[in-house]
Amino acid sequence: MGHTVPMRQITLGDFEITAVSDGTYHLDGGAYFGVVPKTLWSRKLPADEQNRVLSGLNSLLIRNGDHTVLVETGMGNKLPEKAVQIYGQPALLLENLSAAGVAPEDIDIVINSHLHFDHCGWNTLRKNGNIVPTFPNATYYAQRGEWRHAHENQRDASSFYIENYDPLVESGQMKLLDGNLEIVPGISVEVFPGHTRDLQAVLIQSGGKTVCYISDLIPTSAHLELNWVMAFDLYPVESIESRKRYYARAIPERWVTAFTHDPDVPWAVVQKDEKGKIVATTL
Repeated sequence: MGHTVPMRQITLGDFEITAVSDGTYHLDGGAYFGVVPKTLWSRKLPADEQNRVLSGLNSLLIRNGDHTVLVETGMGNKLPEKAVQIYGQPALLLENLSAAGVAPEDIDIVINSHLHFDHCGWNTLRKNGNIVPTFPNATYYAQRGEWRHAHENQRDASSFYIENYDPLVESGQMKLLDGNLEIVPGISVEVFPGHTRDLQAVLIQSGGKTVCYISDLIPTSAHLELNWVMAFDLYPVESIESRKRYYARAIPERWVTAFTHDPDVPWAVVQKDEKGKIVATTL
């Protein structure tokens, strides 16, 4: 792999936000860009000889003195052997949290945008044959509809591993939400259907500014075009509608968009250029 993701930090009003990575892995470029021809997408993200592109695993660490919040927990370290052969398993998140001065015990809130394995893998650990919470003092949040969907054995069934969330739901440590909610002052979740039916974005708002972790609705800075949605999206037409709704607010209000899978650009301000094309201006 040999791709190190630098740790970046921004201040947003009362919040200090740090991009922390679980490492990088490779994904099939065709699946990543759906119906977009390779001649177009490969200009933005070059593919290797197996048609794979480099993908990041970006989480956000948010601190304000009252709370230490982790948005997304990467791929984790307990993938089945077959999945490790396909994706690798960098498992760097805890190391990178430690480099940011945070121990697992320090985190009091964990938010999963959805429950695919590469977004909630560090929710739990395997310890002496038991599944235990990685963040013992945290309340975890996910959408109830997402959790139900994980048990419906749908088209994306291979993306779910119940040990990432079921033990937490059973113990009451994971709270299942029914739609949009402010979790603590300044940090809220909002549902943007498309990738999955109940994908939730995380909005951090302070001092009149907004950072939004939009997750797999816009996975990288190469996916800004309205119609460039992934083949992984269960509801691609709804993805496009959700993007329209997102851009209608994010562009005029100059939100910082955090990209869950961009190996190089953890966040950027999304704007329209003079031709009306949607572009990312890095911070």
